[in-house]
Amino acid sequence: MPQLDYHTFVPQLVWLAVTFAILYVLMSRVALPKVHGAIEARRERIAGDLGRAATLKEEAEAALAAYRKALADARAAAQETLRQTGEKLAAEAAERQRQLAETLNGQIAAAEQRIAAGKEQALGEIRGIAAEVGGAIVEKLTGAPPDPAALNGAVGRALNGRAA
Repeated sequence: MPQLDYHTFVPQLVWLAVTFAILYVLMSRVALPKVHGAIEARRERIAGDLGRAATLKEEAEAALAAYRKALADARAAAQETLRQTGEKLAAEAAERQRQLAETLNGQIAAAEQRIAAGKEQALGEIRGIAAEVGGAIVEKLTGAPPDPAALNGAVGRALNGRAA
């Protein structure tokens, strides 16, 4: 094996040093700058992504705050609408109740007038019936027909609660 031959050992070491120096120069001048550039590009992309992520996070937080504010405003508007609707319905119900009360009061007054008219009519009929019955009784008892004016006066006093 030529590698183990000690006569060729020194030239092999020289060529090893020359090859190592050439490879070192090539690596430091060509390959390592490209690797360094790739690492820097990746580092810059990561930093950019982190910056964009921070910006998006801030935008998301702002959107969430706007959403919460809009939700609170919508709830407040809904509560106000409910309150206004409740007040409106209560006012309408009160107006309907007032109108119904007026209608019922009118019907009660008309019924009272009909009752009073019926009472007057009944009293008028009772007056006539009482005068007829009283006249018939007086005629049966005395045999002579009574004086209609005296009979009507006696019936009127009796019906009004006055004694004859």
